[in-house]
Amino acid sequence: MSLSASALHVALSGRMVLHGVDLTARAGQVTAIIGPNGSGKTTLLRALTGEVAPKAGRVTLNGADIAGQPPEALARQRAVLPQHSALGFAFTASEIVGIALEGLPIPSAERAVLIRAALAEVGLAGHAGRLWQDMSGGEQQRAQLARALAQIRALPSPDGPPRWLMLDEPVSSLDIAHQLAVMRLARDHAQAGGGTVAVMHDLNLTAMVADHVLLLQAGRVLAEGPPDLVLTDRLLERAYGCPLRVRHAPDQGVWLLPQSAA
Repeated sequence: MSLSASALHVALSGRMVLHGVDLTARAGQVTAIIGPNGSGKTTLLRALTGEVAPKAGRVTLNGADIAGQPPEALARQRAVLPQHSALGFAFTASEIVGIALEGLPIPSAERAVLIRAALAEVGLAGHAGRLWQDMSGGEQQRAQLARALAQIRALPSPDGPPRWLMLDEPVSSLDIAHQLAVMRLARDHAQAGGGTVAVMHDLNLTAMVADHVLLLQAGRVLAEGPPDLVLTDRLLERAYGCPLRVRHAPDQGVWLLPQSAA
């Protein structure tokens, strides 16, 4: 099973943002979408989730065109962590996670177990009663990730299609320890048979976790494939417009890589 985009053209406010993008993300893998600012990464993810409709092309999820599926059918197959989440009401962390379970035939006791488990997975086990407005940016991001985890784990169907985590810059507000923890969750979900698609800025974390990488430049696919074939000096310099060297330690200064903490 896969999540696929074919010849995808997307326009926003009358401006073409994506130009004929193809992508195949497979269950059992972590697929990373990378590229410089303004290259169309978030727009591509929004098209893959059905949030924006393409001007041309199609997106299929587990073999079916998403354009023909109602929102509730998509919600049972994939959960989305947006880049920014704004809440205007005083929700607690547990209430935020519980939003993912609304309308599902789950007993209240089981619902409480799912919420606690999701919060514990993201390191917020003792924060169930904390208000959204009292959380740091990183805690808010992890609470929203807990919501996504609860959504894809509710009503499990071992014989059904794989479930997908769709993450837009999931580590942008996190310290390095929580970055590693979140990427391990993304990795674990894929290893358990689900699919993970993540928009990433950190190329070191991408190299560490991703099985498959799509490199965008100005709304077009510059490269797609395994990390060692996409994360090269030539392709990265072309995409980002600055000198970059792969697998080369600096001669001086202090530097670190997340791989050393794996």
